[in-house]
Amino acid sequence: MNSQILSKNLLQDLDEIKFQYENILERAYRSIKLCRKVLSTYKKEILNNEFKTTKEEIEFFKEIKQIPLIKLIYFSEIHSFEIQFPKGDKHSQLKSIKKKINKVNRFFLYNMDFGCYVNSGATHFDEEYYTRDSMETFHITTSKFYFQDPEFCTPRDMLLGKYKAYDFLVTYLDEKKHKVRKGLNGKLNGFKPIEKIDWPFSNTDYVELVYALCAKGLGKQENQGIMQVSKKLQQLFNIEPKDIYKTYHDIKNRKNSRTLFLDELSTSLLIEMDKSEE
Repeated sequence: MNSQILSKNLLQDLDEIKFQYENILERAYRSIKLCRKVLSTYKKEILNNEFKTTKEEIEFFKEIKQIPLIKLIYFSEIHSFEIQFPKGDKHSQLKSIKKKINKVNRFFLYNMDFGCYVNSGATHFDEEYYTRDSMETFHITTSKFYFQDPEFCTPRDMLLGKYKAYDFLVTYLDEKKHKVRKGLNGKLNGFKPIEKIDWPFSNTDYVELVYALCAKGLGKQENQGIMQVSKKLQQLFNIEPKDIYKTYHDIKNRKNSRTLFLDELSTSLLIEMDKSEE
């Protein structure tokens, strides 16, 4: 199992989900499903293949497993929060956000010592925290996790995931609070969206165009990647692109022209120029 490739693909897929689904509940649900699938793959792998060294085991539970685990906890918390979020009253919405922030702050306060250990970059307790042999002697401290699979968990790997996920959750809640204060449910009153232009071409054509624009430098000044640029273009064109990364991979593997849509655009423009000169 190449964990680096698996983790990279996961982050790309989560990035694509983010820009494909504006509804936060839909996005959270799909992200949770994806993270669980990756964790299941990791679990099968370590059950079939023992770690060669303690250092390797620590690296897995402290670094590799954390990538899908942090995202899983983060989106699970968001999904739970958004389902219960008040729909109509701004005061009730702000109260709900404040309540959740207070709960997160209590978690950080309760786990202050562990947080200091994580943030300091210390490693002297890593063997006790991030190896499975320590499960019997080094007990779990948080009541959130009533059961942990002894074959796939250590005394602190779940706590580490929750600690880092809550860092992201605080940012999400702050942004949510800001949006609610600007307008009910984060929507500005009186805002009129622009009328989009229907995209009459294929999904593959769209992906080819986006990558070409980015390759030429579009979004470079704002340090925006493919998905960010695509999101901006979706405000102009009426299209919901699918599988952007996979589609780009297919484009690169074309046997004939790899810039088919761009070639057609160029040809169409040249024909139009010739007509105007007649």
